[in-house]
Amino acid sequence: MDKVISVSLGEVALKGLNRGYFERKLVKQIKNATKDLGAPKIYKNQGKIYLEAEEIYFDQIISRLKKIFGIVYISPCIKVEKDIESIEQGAINAFKEVLEQKDIKTFKVKTKRVDKDYPIKSPDVSRRIGAIILDNFPNVKVDVHNPEVYLYIDIKDSCYIYIERIKAYGGLPIGTNGEGLLLLSGGIDSPVAGFMMAKRGVKLNALHFHSYPFTSERAEEKVKNLASIMARYCGNIPFYSINILNIQKEINKKCPEDEMTILSRRFMMRIAEKIAKDKNINALITGENLGQVASQTIQGIQVINSSVEMPILRPLIGFDKVQIIDISKEIETYETSILPYEDCCTVFLPKHPVTKPKLEDIEESEKNLDIDYLVDKAIQNMEYSIIKAK
Repeated sequence: MDKVISVSLGEVALKGLNRGYFERKLVKQIKNATKDLGAPKIYKNQGKIYLEAEEIYFDQIISRLKKIFGIVYISPCIKVEKDIESIEQGAINAFKEVLEQKDIKTFKVKTKRVDKDYPIKSPDVSRRIGAIILDNFPNVKVDVHNPEVYLYIDIKDSCYIYIERIKAYGGLPIGTNGEGLLLLSGGIDSPVAGFMMAKRGVKLNALHFHSYPFTSERAEEKVKNLASIMARYCGNIPFYSINILNIQKEINKKCPEDEMTILSRRFMMRIAEKIAKDKNINALITGENLGQVASQTIQGIQVINSSVEMPILRPLIGFDKVQIIDISKEIETYETSILPYEDCCTVFLPKHPVTKPKLEDIEESEKNLDIDYLVDKAIQNMEYSIIKAK
């Protein structure tokens, strides 16, 4: 009788001929996340991934597995031989463990007979194990409609018995859907946008714009701290930092004041696209959501989109602020995001920004600017680092 951890795959299990590719990515990420915790043995078995590890590491392993995209449930299991006597004893042990932690009054047994050659059918296994539990724990009873706990029995080449199903984030393993360049500010939205795209299998790179010395070094440090929190879920994040103060000064001097926000945003997109193409990154990612601020109208988004050819992914486009804040709290970026440090968007902020810009007006204003020179000059002074989880 052994203790193992089972990992349920969710979406990955629905993949067809390329399922193996997704599973290999996931196994590699699990291995990297747990290698310092006794280097668990990891193996696949008929739809699930299992980890054999020392039980002293179980809580730490489970904590890390919860942050790996592609996993929907995690369960500490008792692994036994699939003869019925071993299954009975394993079920007794599993139920005894949960009763030591919780006051359980009702239960139900759910058996999945993956090995169709096993001589006892699933309903019969469930009935027999239910009877054993009732005999050994007289204070509990069966409730087939609304039990407090399920006792799960998976019969494969061995038998896996478990009660806990610890929920993880699901999604797809990092790197199975290409790479994205996240425009990461110090606000609430962009870290959540990055998290959402990473959950869809996108490997994240981050680009931060600042206006030093109008913005402080502490403001940029805040953004790096946000990236380090995101790295718990997304892995190491290549981090690019660019000063756009000279661009903002040029816009302020040569263009209408109310267009500052839109024009600055178009420059950011051009810079991001140039970096992305140079680094073989597939798309840009922003935290914009429709109507939240003056520049995030449909007209504003349309004008911003027209500045680049590359796809701009906006995973929060239909979210409201409460939903975004809830996610930011869950992934632990919120408290850092609300620290009161300025960002580049507050520099030369117009009193009345244009809310329904016309592309022809914006392009006319841009004729006053040497766009290619300003973009290239900003990239020449770019700083680069790798942000790791902490």
